[in-house]
Amino acid sequence: MAWMTYISSWFEQDDWYEGLQRASMSRVRQVGLLAAGCQPWNKDVCAASGDRFAYCATLAIYVYQLDHRYNEFKLHAIMSEHKKTITAISWCPHNPDLFASGSSDNLVIIWNVAEQKVIAKLNNTKGTPASLSWCWHAGEAVAFAPRRGPLLIWTISGPDSGVTVHRDAHSFMSDICTFRWHPQKKGKVVFGHMDGSLSIFQSGNKSQRHVLRPDSLEGTDEEDPVTALEWDPLSTDYLLVANLHHGIRLVDSESLYCITSFSLPSAAACVQCVAWVPSAPGMFITGDSQVGVLRIWNVSRTTPIDNFKLKKTGFHCLHVLNSPPRKKFSIQPPTPNHHMSSTSEAVPPPALPPGQAFSLPPGHALCCFLDGGVGLYDLGAKKWDFLRDMGHVETIFDCKFKPNNPNLLATASFDGTVKVWDVDTLTAVYTSPGNEGVIYSLSWAPGDLDCIAGATSQNGAFIWDIKKGKVIQRFNEHGKNGIFCVAWSHKDSKRIATCSGDGLCIIRTLDGRVLHKYKHPAAVFGCDWSQNNKDMIATGCEDRGVRVYYAATSSDQPLKVFSGHTAKVFHVRWSPLREGILCSGSDDGSVRIWDYTQDACIRVLSGHSGPVRGLLWNPEIPYLLVSGSWDYTVRVWDTRKGTCLDTVCDHGADVYGLTCHPSRPFTMASCSRDSTVRLWSLAPLVTPLQISILADRPWKEIIGNTDDAILRGAPPVLCGKVSRDIKQEIEKLGGHPRGKKLRWFSECLSPPGGSDNLWNLVAVIKGQDDSLLPQNYCRGIMHLKHLLKFRTSEAQELTTVKMSKFGGGIGAPTTEERLKEAADIHLRLGQIQRYCELMVELGEWDKALSVAPGVSVKYWRKLTQRRADQLIQEDKDDAIPYCIATGDVRKLVHFFMARGQLKEALLVAQAACEGNMQTCHVSTPDGASGPKDARGEDFTGLLHAASAQLAEWHFQGGRAVRAACCHLAVDDVELAMASLLRGNELELAVCVGTVLGESAAPATHYALELLARKCMMIPMWNLAADLLLMIPDNELQLVKLCAFYPGCEEEMSDLREKCKLPTVEECMQLAETAHADGNVFEAVKYYLLSQEPEKALPVGIDFVKEHISSSDWTLDTIHPVLDLLSYIQTEKLLLPTCTEARNELLILSGYSGALLAARRQYASIVPALYEYTSLRCQLFISSSRCSQLLKRREVSVPLTIERLSEELEAWRACTQPVHPSSEDSPYTPASESQRRVYAALLQRLQAEPLRGMVGPDYVTGSHLPSHSDAHISCLTGLKIQGPVYLLEDGKSAISLNDALMWAKVNPFSPLGTGIRLNPF
Repeated sequence: MAWMTYISSWFEQDDWYEGLQRASMSRVRQVGLLAAGCQPWNKDVCAASGDRFAYCATLAIYVYQLDHRYNEFKLHAIMSEHKKTITAISWCPHNPDLFASGSSDNLVIIWNVAEQKVIAKLNNTKGTPASLSWCWHAGEAVAFAPRRGPLLIWTISGPDSGVTVHRDAHSFMSDICTFRWHPQKKGKVVFGHMDGSLSIFQSGNKSQRHVLRPDSLEGTDEEDPVTALEWDPLSTDYLLVANLHHGIRLVDSESLYCITSFSLPSAAACVQCVAWVPSAPGMFITGDSQVGVLRIWNVSRTTPIDNFKLKKTGFHCLHVLNSPPRKKFSIQPPTPNHHMSSTSEAVPPPALPPGQAFSLPPGHALCCFLDGGVGLYDLGAKKWDFLRDMGHVETIFDCKFKPNNPNLLATASFDGTVKVWDVDTLTAVYTSPGNEGVIYSLSWAPGDLDCIAGATSQNGAFIWDIKKGKVIQRFNEHGKNGIFCVAWSHKDSKRIATCSGDGLCIIRTLDGRVLHKYKHPAAVFGCDWSQNNKDMIATGCEDRGVRVYYAATSSDQPLKVFSGHTAKVFHVRWSPLREGILCSGSDDGSVRIWDYTQDACIRVLSGHSGPVRGLLWNPEIPYLLVSGSWDYTVRVWDTRKGTCLDTVCDHGADVYGLTCHPSRPFTMASCSRDSTVRLWSLAPLVTPLQISILADRPWKEIIGNTDDAILRGAPPVLCGKVSRDIKQEIEKLGGHPRGKKLRWFSECLSPPGGSDNLWNLVAVIKGQDDSLLPQNYCRGIMHLKHLLKFRTSEAQELTTVKMSKFGGGIGAPTTEERLKEAADIHLRLGQIQRYCELMVELGEWDKALSVAPGVSVKYWRKLTQRRADQLIQEDKDDAIPYCIATGDVRKLVHFFMARGQLKEALLVAQAACEGNMQTCHVSTPDGASGPKDARGEDFTGLLHAASAQLAEWHFQGGRAVRAACCHLAVDDVELAMASLLRGNELELAVCVGTVLGESAAPATHYALELLARKCMMIPMWNLAADLLLMIPDNELQLVKLCAFYPGCEEEMSDLREKCKLPTVEECMQLAETAHADGNVFEAVKYYLLSQEPEKALPVGIDFVKEHISSSDWTLDTIHPVLDLLSYIQTEKLLLPTCTEARNELLILSGYSGALLAARRQYASIVPALYEYTSLRCQLFISSSRCSQLLKRREVSVPLTIERLSEELEAWRACTQPVHPSSEDSPYTPASESQRRVYAALLQRLQAEPLRGMVGPDYVTGSHLPSHSDAHISCLTGLKIQGPVYLLEDGKSAISLNDALMWAKVNPFSPLGTGIRLNPF
């Protein structure tokens, strides 16, 4: 295992204690990502290979990978090594894990996608690699070319490594637009030029330069750039060429002859991109440059087969995936009949839309648009499988939440647009008209006004009404000077301030009347209105000064000027909680805190290595400040001491904007030059505060005043308006409304992503009146009793919209006249069934189905089912009405689930449960039919299965809260709580479980136990005790707490008294008595609480060893004892006299943990736990890398190398997937002996007592790739995606998911140090 190499050096140090402080994880959690769109600047900026596709933003490459389980593409990695604009990417045709990219800083990089790392770099390419492509004839070579050439070939490795110039491809007379290597003819390459011509080169043949210009351009100097080039996959010489204005041609590259010129529907249509469809020979698709029209062509026709308008904005590039997503649902087609009788079933041809001569090709087109949109379009089904709409394609300079809506976030970008996002669904909902140049800053209108002010580089400032979708006001007082900041007054909606490169800060009214012009000696970059004094405004200036002005007077002179920065000051921010306190960020890399009342700098925050841009005060914790810098980091500061609490490195470029909303004060958004917006939860920074709320501590420990909160060492308390409002509302209700208190604080502390939805469902389950549900309830996951009602209402609204029906094509397929004639004869003879079968054979299903009832209703139903089966086989939505008509709900639900349409599956199942889909029964003489109750019960099971699938889809996507919503929607409280626990949403689980009551009690108690373990590490022992005292049967948990407590004797006595446990002396007597009576568990328990806790070790370990040596033991026999022993104080466990016992405890805990992990299906850590145990059993004593460790591990446990290896291999063989997603890992059935060993193992494991806890943990953010330096897991040797947990040596890392699972089954660190793991 990868982690073995770390252990030897660790034991050499013999430093057990410092490691306890080094085990850590980030205190700021990433919970959301708004990915960038595809850049429109360069041509070859999207590519695909196998189950992956990639596209380029300006500075990063986004790689998506197909999740075969749900048949959808998910963001897999963000590659961000380039510091300047990426110009092209190309996937290696010989190795699907490699692709190359070039950028405008003369850099070419080779990436390994699987390992998410750079494997080669080429600097100083002697010109920008404007076009780039892997060489088809050489597996380790990449070719690239600047605009004017020459073509350069970089051989990455081998004896000929280095850069060479192509012998012929140079000295062009027109710039290169793009080039393509021939996939079959070695060394053949074609270039497309700006003047519309082509250049073709092949070794051994005459070079053809600037040939095949469109006929209309011959003899002129006009340019008609080649927008696309693609070699015909069925020919060695044919080439598809697209010119921007001239259109598309199929040319012969050998004879230099134009074979076909294709005709566009209008002269205004311009082709931007072309791609062949590999699955349909002779077919290709094109995208228009003006409007997003996708056209499907066949080389046998000069006009398009079909046209689809996919977006309003034009295409930028296209690529067709070679292997489209696989469909999981399959129906065996009927076996053809060689001898047809009047009742034989015909084999139908593939279905074609009415009036269409060509079937649309199966395939998925990767579409990139000029507005940054990226999508994966299913050509056959005519629908989007994936659409990332309206993403920013350049630096995002600013972001702000809407004052009256914490779910709406606005962003301003270098690309000239302002976009508004719903952070709950992570989708764009509004975008500004654009064409504003660079937008540096934005500011929402206060209150409920739906307007945004923007500051531009050349077009002044503007006000955009988002509902009207237009700019309603412009301000041009700064002329053509760039405006760097705009600030709408928080308290007075009529005043807007701007500051500019002209040295002015101007305050004006909405109608443009100038109130003040504050003149500065240099450019002004930032301004901010005070939230405590509506007339106070501060500015940051290039002269390194911070100024404060008072707008209520006519004076244009500053009240105060603060000096101290050594470089220009950019942004300034007033504290919302401390009057007179403001901060400033500077290019000197520091943040300074100023006190206006003292006229002084009271703190300097140093740590950034680049200019500081983003600044954000927390609206509830007065000393909490966040800063973002050009050093790519976000830092969180405690301004009382000037210490940095956490540093976040997940952005891949300069961080510019930071924001949070007062009603959700611990959710922060950040934006960057990497074109992304990231959402963060700061709640882990105030964990003691959250737990105080759960433990129902007094108000003074939750809400306080600012003066007390800013004292050094004071625990965090809430001081903002939202918390005070919650307290006021709670006190109004009277009594002790604990449920309301937990809900309101939970909504305040939780990030977006379903927490509001969850609480709405809790309210429904608790019987709240439907009229009290919020308006946006129907946009989330609804309770089953509301699902049909809301969806029916939605359908009724849709019927009021006039729908246009589009037809087209050449006409119906030609059929053989003799079959038609035969069918007519059968019909006239009254042989209706034979007529129907012939119609089916001809593909005329409608005619067959229309007369089938003339045979019988039973035959019509059977025929309808066959039609549904065929359409399902072809993955057509047309199957849906046939399934519904026949009442085949199960088939329809499975159809939807197989396609990943889990919400539709849930809707159909619920409709069936409510009786809206009745099975069609054939009349019988006595009128009997199947029992309705049985059908209803069956559909209920189907409903729960669909809901469980949808929940698992959310959970695997890192959305544990939404998974819980799915379970609550069908009243499955246990599984909802399990989703929260497996997602490590412990605080939310306790809140929800407390309100739900008895049905959630077991999970709530488990969450309280895990939170108590969390408190032990803060450390806050009294809070931990308070949590455990909320569990009814809590003695054992309190024993563990007190046993592990490392405090002095007096503090220990106080804690024991609180927990109502015996004194130290009494515990020793009880332990001796229990030991004498043979009660091992009680003896261990009381020894741990005595003055000699180490006496518990031999008693408990001997008990476990004795049981493991027998043949009929179970996991539930030994694990409780080992778990109890693990709470011995660390300093006692590490005593030299306990070395042998410690080693045996670590071995046995590792083995018990491996078994428990197998029971809970923690597949990622089961092998590591077995290897961990094996290592400590001296199974690899001959291994030189572990010999030093093993010399120190003299142990005697009843475990052998054969036994552990046999169990691990049996587990692997019997739990491997039958249909692995990777073709590189073929399925090998388990042997008979392995099945026997695994069966015996299962008998020992028994069932998991807590329902729903089987399956891996998956915390929010686990699916989110970062730009930070890659951490390699010391358990698996693989790159960690999502949150990282550092072990006690300060360098060994594992994923937070693995850390959580490990700690739940084996409390000791994977490094074998004896230190407890506590990642909760």
